[in-house]
Parts: sequence; structure tokens; C-alpha cells
Amino acid sequence: MSTTKRTLAEKLLSAQVAIDNAISDTEIKALLTDYGYDDVHLAEGKALLDSVNQLQQVQQKEYGDQFESTNSLNSIWDSAYSEYMRFIKISRVALKNELAISQKLGLNGERKSSFSGWLAQAKQFYLNALADATVLSKLSSFGITQAKLEAGKTLVEETESKNAIQEKEKGEAQQATLERDIAADQLFEWVADFIVIAHIALEGKPQLLEKLGIVQRS
Repeated sequence: MSTTKRTLAEKLLSAQVAIDNAISDTEIKALLTDYGYDDVHLAEGKALLDSVNQLQQVQQKEYGDQFESTNSLNSIWDSAYSEYMRFIKISRVALKNELAISQKLGLNGERKSSFSGWLAQAKQFYLNALADATVLSKLSSFGITQAKLEAGKTLVEETESKNAIQEKEKGEAQQATLERDIAADQLFEWVADFIVIAHIALEGKPQLLEKLGIVQRS
């Protein structure tokens, strides 16, 4: 016995075949009507199917937006991180005898690997470096001008903004998935009941069951 799990697309296609052919085939519809599956009941199934297909399209779009925002975030984060680390390495040399300043800029210790940790360290560095005349003077002798620090700070701010957008898109994609899954559960419950009744209504008519995509076991 096969235990292969069908994909959502496969299950939606099966539902579409069953519902559309039940509606369009007059012989099948006449037999189903005697068991409560009249035009109104079949229209309910069709509406559920259309809703899931629409929500599936929305979900795919939202995940596309999320992937795009993630790529955009990663690109600018790479640039901001590289610039920040270059400044950190140079600052450790330029300010090696300035213990208090090194502490203020967060030059000591390991760099945080998480986005939130890196962001906090980077903001600490740029904010305090740009506000300290001694830091600006010492760093300028190593080619790090105030303008370069301002540019680095701007990269960090843009990265923070891109992260906020990415988190928003992630939330919207997750919400779209939840709404689609709820609608899909309702549809597949309807289809499961429909198949049970179809077996009864079309008993002895395997060719009609096959039109609905229902294969009888031999």
C-alpha cells in the first residue's frame, strides 16, 4: 500500500476534477441530486475550491515578496557588515591605548552573529564614534574620515529598515499560509463527504466515478 503523501496542488486538482465534472455532467448531477448534492450544494463546493485557489495565489505572491525582501536585506547587510568590520579592525589599532574609548565603541570582545546582536554593536560603534572628537581625529589619520563613518552609519540604518520590511513580509506570508490552510481544510472535508456520497449515488457505474477522478478498488 502506497503511503505517498499528495501535494496540495495534486489534492486541489483532484477536487477540481470531481467538482467541475459533477456540475457539468448531467447524468452524474441527476444521480447526485437524489442524495442531496443539487446545484446549490455543488455550488458550495465550487465556491470553496475557488476560494482556496485564490488564497493559494495570494500565498505564493506573499512568499515571493518575502524572498525578494530577504535577498534585499542580505545584500545590504553584507555591505554594512563588511564596512563595519573594516572600521572595527582599524579602530582597534588606532585606539589601542584608549581603553575607555574602546569600551565605549564596543571594540573588545567577539562580534555578535545574530542580526539583532550585530545591529546593536554597529549602532553603538557609529553613534559613539561620530560623537567623539578624539575618535574622529585618531581614525582620520588611518583614512577613516567622518564622511566615511557617516556613510557606514547610513548603511546600518538602511539595513535596519530592510530588516523591518523583511519581518513584515514574513508575517504576511505566514498569515496568507494560515488562511489558505484553513480554507483548504474546509474544502477537503467537503470533498471527503462528497466522495462517500458519490460512491453510493453512482454505485455500479464505475465509468461515472472515473469521470469524477474516483478510482474504485478492484
